[in-house]
Amino acid sequence: MSPSEMLNIGLMQGFAGLSLFSVLLLMGLGLAIIFGQMGVINMAHGEFMTIGAYTIYLFSHLAETYAPQLAQIYFPFAILAAFLFAFAVGWGVEWLFIRHLYKRPLDTLLATWGLSLGMQQIFRTAFGAKEVSPTLPDWLMGSWAPIPGLDIPINGMFVMALTLVVTGGVLLALYKSRWGLRVRATVANRVMANAIGINTRKTDRLTFAIGCGIAGVAGAAFTTIGSTGPTSGSLYIVDAFLVVTFGGAASLLGTVVSAFGIAQTQSLAEFFMSGSMAKVLTLMLIVTILMLRPQGLFAAKVRR
Repeated sequence: MSPSEMLNIGLMQGFAGLSLFSVLLLMGLGLAIIFGQMGVINMAHGEFMTIGAYTIYLFSHLAETYAPQLAQIYFPFAILAAFLFAFAVGWGVEWLFIRHLYKRPLDTLLATWGLSLGMQQIFRTAFGAKEVSPTLPDWLMGSWAPIPGLDIPINGMFVMALTLVVTGGVLLALYKSRWGLRVRATVANRVMANAIGINTRKTDRLTFAIGCGIAGVAGAAFTTIGSTGPTSGSLYIVDAFLVVTFGGAASLLGTVVSAFGIAQTQSLAEFFMSGSMAKVLTLMLIVTILMLRPQGLFAAKVRR
């Protein structure tokens, strides 16, 4: 194999890692808001990703069956619907369960784990046990070849662009909006935030719902690279927690860097070894680094 072919294969593996990075980052962003900012261990976060993925499939099926003329334009609207559906379910879950369990992390873990099992059964009843895939628009198919021998999938580039837009929107909202100001004030000092008139309960509910909505967008991105089943989201929940913990629980920048490092390490390692061994290598590297730096890559600066 010539050096140029090796370079092209390495670049394509790297870009495959960017597709995984996009899904992990979107999952990690939602979880960083819920876990990092609120201290809630949401084991059902993967199921909110599955809500987004099934929303894309549902819109695809409806467009194919009832409005074929919309088959080429439904996808952006389905992404928005994925966010809204996951947001609405997250709002209801926070009101029903999570608001009673703040400052009880073990209880939130057990409650949301039970919720995840229940949601998986609902998916299995509604959509069946088999995995399904939406029919993607033609403009998402195919690849771009900047040089001979190097093929970059168009759906991967779209997912990357979507991830950049969502990440930029989250950072902008967190540091430039009234909601972001309330979230940061609540995280810094809940008692003082209540004293100055911030409705911290409403802020918690909105924050949890937004985190779930972002997981829905992650599910929409996931449909471009894989098929969806009732347990698809649960396959990513451990990776999402690794991303948040490795990057630093309260650091969105750490989430971005961590997702990129984990995805690229795993993707490039899969070129030289089996998928399971690549996963083991990635986990060993993460554990080693966390042993040296338990607070994660980007520790939050908190005034004591």
